[in-house]
Amino acid sequence: MTPEELSLAISACLKDAVAAGEIGLSASAVPAEVRVERPKNREHGDWATNIALQLSKQAGTNPREFATILSARLKTIDGVAAVDIAGPGFLNITVDAAAAGALAKAIVEAGPDYGTNTALAGHTVNMEFVSANPTGPLHIGHTRWAALGDAIARVLRASGADVTAEYYINDAGTQMNTFAQSVYNRLHGLPVPDGGYPGQYIADLGHEVLSEHPDIRELTEVAAIPVIRAAAYQAQMKDIQATLADFGVEFDVFFSEQELHDAGAIGSAVARLREQGHVFDDGGAVWLRTTDFGDDKDRVMVRANGEPTYFAADAAYYLSKKDRGFTEKIYLLGADHHGYINRLKAIAAAAGDDPEVNIEVLIGQLVSVNGAKLSKRAGNIIELKDLIDWLGKDAVRYSLARFPADSPLTLDPDLLKKHSNENPVFYVQYAHARTRGAARNAVAAGVDRSAFEASLLDHATENELLSCLGSYPSIVAKAAELREPHRIARHLEVIAGAYHRWYDACRIAPMGDEAVTDVNRTRLWLNDATSQVLANGLDLLGVSAPERM
Repeated sequence: MTPEELSLAISACLKDAVAAGEIGLSASAVPAEVRVERPKNREHGDWATNIALQLSKQAGTNPREFATILSARLKTIDGVAAVDIAGPGFLNITVDAAAAGALAKAIVEAGPDYGTNTALAGHTVNMEFVSANPTGPLHIGHTRWAALGDAIARVLRASGADVTAEYYINDAGTQMNTFAQSVYNRLHGLPVPDGGYPGQYIADLGHEVLSEHPDIRELTEVAAIPVIRAAAYQAQMKDIQATLADFGVEFDVFFSEQELHDAGAIGSAVARLREQGHVFDDGGAVWLRTTDFGDDKDRVMVRANGEPTYFAADAAYYLSKKDRGFTEKIYLLGADHHGYINRLKAIAAAAGDDPEVNIEVLIGQLVSVNGAKLSKRAGNIIELKDLIDWLGKDAVRYSLARFPADSPLTLDPDLLKKHSNENPVFYVQYAHARTRGAARNAVAAGVDRSAFEASLLDHATENELLSCLGSYPSIVAKAAELREPHRIARHLEVIAGAYHRWYDACRIAPMGDEAVTDVNRTRLWLNDATSQVLANGLDLLGVSAPERM
């Protein structure tokens, strides 16, 4: 019996009790699914629900009376061994071994779909993250949101949301001119311009520009700068995209800020917000009255000299997302962007949206790596591609996904390179590899999945493992709801521990000349179910599930 099946069964019992007049609720008040959770103390049963506490007031009765009525019906469900009422009206449910064991077969048959749900079906989400300036390589400051942003997008999709992962390219403004000037100076043996970009990568970009435009040095500076700007920008974006691909991070859209300017979207945004009544003129500048929506001060959109501000581009970008049909916009920003929260929410409100519904801003704290060395190419940063080469994609991604975004984090390379249970990513990946090795050994010994007898999974370690596997879907749903993929990582570690204890206590393949029995065959189902859940969870984190280690 899966948690979903039990949830539906409880809902059916509720409907029957309402129809029989035992509970004074309208049929529409009965939820289609009832939330069930693992009790903290397993002695209290396999599953628990607080539905009696939720609905008793509406039913005009006290929670324990409500629970007593529902308990009598729950006890008649096939597979339910016992129902106890605890405290003010909690229902603790114990399922029999056959019902519990049936989960193993259900997981294998569900395959990659096990753990997915439809809680966020109908949600159309735009997630913007990383969005590093195209003036240099991705570095350690981008790693956390690259890993977490991609994991959050995967988890939201697993809960039914339609998610578009978007990278906003800041390819407009003075930094792009400074970038082009830096490459120009390097090509001509000149010093780095004031505020310019140093590093070997600028010289490398110069070589790429020269390869594409062999006569670039013969052009005047005025003629060369636009050519260099375009070619170096394209080369740097190619490098960024290649690094993201190596890190297993995929974007559906790379959105150019420059295209907003070229399309006249800035002026259009100002005009639209003026029509909404939130734009005013003062001192020759154009302002958005963001203080009406909780911002600490009003924001300039167009300076007195006619130049639009970055804030105006932010407003135009938000409206672009709105126009493209994204009802929910999630922004993942670094620790130094706290000040952006109120102004972005003010833009949403000024655009006629609900800032509590249509926009969400997540702030991630800084991450550091002990012993990391500055990039030889960039000279003043720790490059993401160097971290991948040094520690490996899986180790970095898992470690970043394992902690809440709002907690500062220091990675320990010595730990991440250990092939021991101290290393969390090794611990989980090894558990998966062990399931695959156990399956190969079982098949070699003549064990297959031609039979399945759920009641045979009655060992204490099997009950524990099945409990962990059964909790996985609710963990995924909660991770999506709270945008916290670290919940999945931590639960995978729990599953890995339960699997290792089961593996040590219960043989899958028979010993020596012992005959293959249905116990062996049924345990192979449980082994493969564990393998599937570990693989599913690792995939949501963007981490591989190795067959061998």
